[in-house]
Amino acid sequence: MNTEPDVDVWEILQKASPSEYEKIAFQYGITDLRGMLKRLKKMKKEEKKSDVFLKKLDPAYQVEKGHKIKLAVEVANPSAEVKWLKNGQEIQLTGRYIFENVGNKRFLTINHCSLADDAAYSCVIGDEKCFTELFVKEPPVLITRNLEDQMVMKGERVEFECEVSEEGAHVKWEKDGVELTREEALKYRFKKDGKKHVLIINDVTKEDCGHYRRSITNMKLCQVELNGYFLPWLTEKQLEVYQSIADLTVKAKEEAVFKCEVSDEKVKGIWYKNGMELTIEDVKPEDEGDYTFVPEGYAFNLSAKLSFLEVKIDYVPRQDPPKIHLDCIGNTAESTIVVVAGNKLRLDVPITGDPAPTVVWTKSEKVISNAEGRVHVESTNGHCIFTIEGAERQDEGVYTVIVRNPAGEDNADITVKVVDVPDAPQTPRILSVGEDSCIVQWDPPLFDGGMPVLGYVLERKKTRSYRWMRLNFDPYKELTYEAKRMIEGVAYEMRVYAVNAIGMSRHSPASQPFVPVAPTSAPIGLCIDDISDTSITLKWRTPERLGAAELEGYGVEYCKEGTDEWVPAFQGLTDRTSVLIRDLPTGEKMQFRVRAYNMAGASPPATLGQPVTIREIMQRPKIWLPRNLRQTLIKKVGESVNLVIPFQGKPRPKVTWIKEGEPLDPKHVNIRNSDTDTILFIRKAERKDSSKYEVQVQIENVEDKANINIQIVDLPSPPQNLKIMDVWGFNVALEWKPPKDDGNCDITGYTIQKADKKTMEWFTMYEQFRRTTCVVSDLVMGNEYVFRIYAGNMVGLSQEACFSKDSAFIPKTGMVYKPPVYKAHNFSEAPKFTHALVSRSVIAGYNATLSCSVRGIPKPKITWYKNKMDISNEAKYRMFSKQGVLTLEIRKPCPFDGGVYTCKAVNEYGEDSVECKLEV
Repeated sequence: MNTEPDVDVWEILQKASPSEYEKIAFQYGITDLRGMLKRLKKMKKEEKKSDVFLKKLDPAYQVEKGHKIKLAVEVANPSAEVKWLKNGQEIQLTGRYIFENVGNKRFLTINHCSLADDAAYSCVIGDEKCFTELFVKEPPVLITRNLEDQMVMKGERVEFECEVSEEGAHVKWEKDGVELTREEALKYRFKKDGKKHVLIINDVTKEDCGHYRRSITNMKLCQVELNGYFLPWLTEKQLEVYQSIADLTVKAKEEAVFKCEVSDEKVKGIWYKNGMELTIEDVKPEDEGDYTFVPEGYAFNLSAKLSFLEVKIDYVPRQDPPKIHLDCIGNTAESTIVVVAGNKLRLDVPITGDPAPTVVWTKSEKVISNAEGRVHVESTNGHCIFTIEGAERQDEGVYTVIVRNPAGEDNADITVKVVDVPDAPQTPRILSVGEDSCIVQWDPPLFDGGMPVLGYVLERKKTRSYRWMRLNFDPYKELTYEAKRMIEGVAYEMRVYAVNAIGMSRHSPASQPFVPVAPTSAPIGLCIDDISDTSITLKWRTPERLGAAELEGYGVEYCKEGTDEWVPAFQGLTDRTSVLIRDLPTGEKMQFRVRAYNMAGASPPATLGQPVTIREIMQRPKIWLPRNLRQTLIKKVGESVNLVIPFQGKPRPKVTWIKEGEPLDPKHVNIRNSDTDTILFIRKAERKDSSKYEVQVQIENVEDKANINIQIVDLPSPPQNLKIMDVWGFNVALEWKPPKDDGNCDITGYTIQKADKKTMEWFTMYEQFRRTTCVVSDLVMGNEYVFRIYAGNMVGLSQEACFSKDSAFIPKTGMVYKPPVYKAHNFSEAPKFTHALVSRSVIAGYNATLSCSVRGIPKPKITWYKNKMDISNEAKYRMFSKQGVLTLEIRKPCPFDGGVYTCKAVNEYGEDSVECKLEV
């Protein structure tokens, strides 16, 4: 057994110089020295501080093979969820890997470390990680039982046997420094049984004499050699034994003589007692033992035993049959031992019996030995101990302990039950959703861990978030849960944990994303729009509250009075807010209702106040003339005329259109009638379409009429007889007559234009001039002018103008212009504030401004004061002046900046000031 204290190889490498690395690697069995040095270099780099981890993993850990290690981190958020990765792959919870959460600390425990656990490990929270390296140190292979010398005859079979401390160690056999191989299968055979290694030589010859050696190399190629020398004695002579040595029993002081007779009288040899050469004189009790004669030159020996006879009375103890005492440890023969998965199970069973009995442990009639790795069996004085390191689920079962001695046998059954946290529940299902809630259901875990499931813990999160929020802290026993206090219109996911007496399972897979939404409110204003012998038309308005989900449509149902069997009026949903239901039974009383649907389901129904009898109702004819048609409808020539006149009446009335007492021309005017309206359509209106139209609806001898005036307008003709009535100075007087055709509407005005006869470029002098006479002024002396006039109405200007027949000449005169003389005005003025400062309150930390306005000529000098102290040169304040508006900006005021602020304006003609109070 290795009794050396545990050493930290990482600490030794960090303190050692590079020249000592090879020596340390050989001394402590390091095989991947280069990889460790690379990791050591990374360890020396200073790590960046993290907001997530208060304490990260150490750079590296070391553990011996078969031992347990615990990795620990400390996180900033006690509710943070961590993931453990091994070589980049997430570690799943098993018997060997145990996750623990204790406050801010997170632990990963690895039981029974093997070489496969030598890897890089990382702990992940969100996007941040911390890393470490775990090195599994394999203990050196030791020789626990050495080779023994062998002495054989020629042609016999010899076996060399040794035992090592580790199964799987690589053993090489050598003779005189040359390795023995399996190719010499007829001569040498190699046998391995667990930790035992055997070399078998068949048919020994003289050439097999020599030095045999074995070398042992463990799986990491760390070689340890131990030499054993074996000198087989071979001879080709044959010595016949006529009388062998006989065993003797003598008393004290008697002579003991061993005799033998062989075929060679001259043979010599050596006598041994218990393997040592001797000469016997007086026989004493200590002379008792085995005596051997080895003939010289022959490969055999003669042995006998010398016994010393002494008269004494021997005490023969009474033999007791073995007995197992389970009642001493609080168990019965049918007891059950419960152990938590991952923990150590130790059964210490008291036993009695004389002589000490042998102990055998079995499970399912299979004998349990120490070679099974995690299982250890040992016996001490009065106890047999059975140990399982890191119990797993497959360790459950009935174990039988059997004790035997020459006096008898006893056995007992011990039932071992391994309990664990349950498996994760099945994926939860969302049964329904509400405005801020949902109902979730799940199936129990496939395995409850050997203990009843006490309840479930639920968590939810927003789909785009990484933070899970726990919904209950005490285990919830049902399989259906209503989650509340969610935000309508936001997508969520749910997951479930199962809890038993051992602990909490891993979480279930997340549910499909869902959005909490509420059904809309009921449609409003449900009423009957029309009814006949077999059909009904319903209409309604959109619900007042639609919620976050999109409205999918409406569903309409009906049932006969006195029944609860509601029948859909049509398949699917409709987007319209009115519907015609056909094929209803005539004369039946029916009830109708409408529901609005969204992704949350149906709204409460909107129902008619009382049942409706399906039959046609006589209704007087009535024309509902639109408001815009109650006055004259004006259209331009070439535009379309489309009149829609709604009416009512049952049965369907007869519709007639008349223009000035005459029927309409169907080639020019199109008429289309329906059950509820009539349409008059003229594709291109003409002046002749202007008239008074009459529409008439009639049911038998009952009728209703309405008149519609249509006016078709066009451009006017040009004005007539434009004359120049007078010319004086720079002015010309014009006169004309209205146009012959006004375009079927009033003339809105005239446009008068002039042109110099030299250039003939026309310039507009007046637009929308209402009278038929005007005076054109500001004409240029020495120029000759002509004039033209356009008539205008609501359609536009006439296409042609009326030109003046004569021209007007403006003669030159000897006039001299004398500009007027003006006295210079004095605009000087003393400062005066036209808008005073206003007292106000502001919030600390946000910029504030004070404003006022001042006038004065010349421009006055502005000075700002706080509590009568000049603040013009302080950096905290900025002053602005733009066109008489004065602004003081106070940058991020604090309570100290409160007080009385004054603005003073001064020039050579006087001064003025205003003040206000500022509270912060």
